[in-house]
Amino acid sequence: MARLDVNRAGELEMFVRVVELGGFSPAARAANMTPSAVSKLMSRLEGRLGARLLNRSTRQLQITPEGCVFYERATRILADLNDAERAVGAGEQPVGRVRINTSASYATHILAPILPAFLAHRPGISVDLIQTDAVVDLLAERADVAVRAGPLKSSSLMARKLGEAALSIVAAPSYLERCGEPRVIDDLAGHTLLGFCYSRATSQWPLPVGERTTAFPEAERVRVSDGEGLRHLALAGVGIARLAAFTVQNDIAAGRLVSLLADEDSGETEAFHAVYVGQGGHLPSRVRALLDFLAEHGRVSSGVIRQSRSVRQSLRRRDATDPRSNFHVDARRMMCRGSA
Repeated sequence: MARLDVNRAGELEMFVRVVELGGFSPAARAANMTPSAVSKLMSRLEGRLGARLLNRSTRQLQITPEGCVFYERATRILADLNDAERAVGAGEQPVGRVRINTSASYATHILAPILPAFLAHRPGISVDLIQTDAVVDLLAERADVAVRAGPLKSSSLMARKLGEAALSIVAAPSYLERCGEPRVIDDLAGHTLLGFCYSRATSQWPLPVGERTTAFPEAERVRVSDGEGLRHLALAGVGIARLAAFTVQNDIAAGRLVSLLADEDSGETEAFHAVYVGQGGHLPSRVRALLDFLAEHGRVSSGVIRQSRSVRQSLRRRDATDPRSNFHVDARRMMCRGSA
């Protein structure tokens, strides 16, 4: 049986704090202690366990493989302890702050509209919303949940799928007036294809051309760091974008953007997941409440958005009277490539 004079919960909490804050000094500041006291506490914990949890150097602190295992177990234990205390003190209503890391596109078009309902349903929960399209380290960013698009890499993280989003090729009427509308997928080679400036698996659009797949390179002259920025570039007429359909459906319906090549696209979709640390049965109730809410109300749609007939007919009439629609395709390609 454990000795009663050993504050095991306190040791666990301090160890988790050292790992998440990245060192003895920030953990000591957060706990109103001295770094030397935190160091001694961690040494005592390692001595009691008979294992090295942290590798120390003058410049950095690095968690060992044994430390990683202990960290995951410790976070589960502390989460269960917090839930037990809250069940008694708060009538089993989840309370606390949840940090959500997500793309600006998901935050704008999916999360923001449903967030008031979540806050009303869970009055004890507060939300920090951090927007970025880059893949982040949940521990380093102290994020409870990250909503990510695209295939998931193999990791110790857990995930709940939020659906598959269809991808739509779109452009503003002003861009199409200047450069013409691509009628078949091969025409995209003569246009400015907008893309991202952060590291991704590919910077090309793989699209079907007949029985083969052709990769169309994104433009290098104008790139952006997130999907909402890409959408605004498309709205401004800078080029053609390929975006999740749910982010542009209102723009297409209002005629601010035009859906292109919907009948020829491959129907490729992009998976969305809510990613989190730890096993599903060992989560703080505040995090579990958010995950359950997103699984029910925060799903993305796989439907392809098509242009209304009236908007399409208007564009056709404009092209029919536009002398540039008679340009040789090579001349138009040069004009559109130079416009970005």
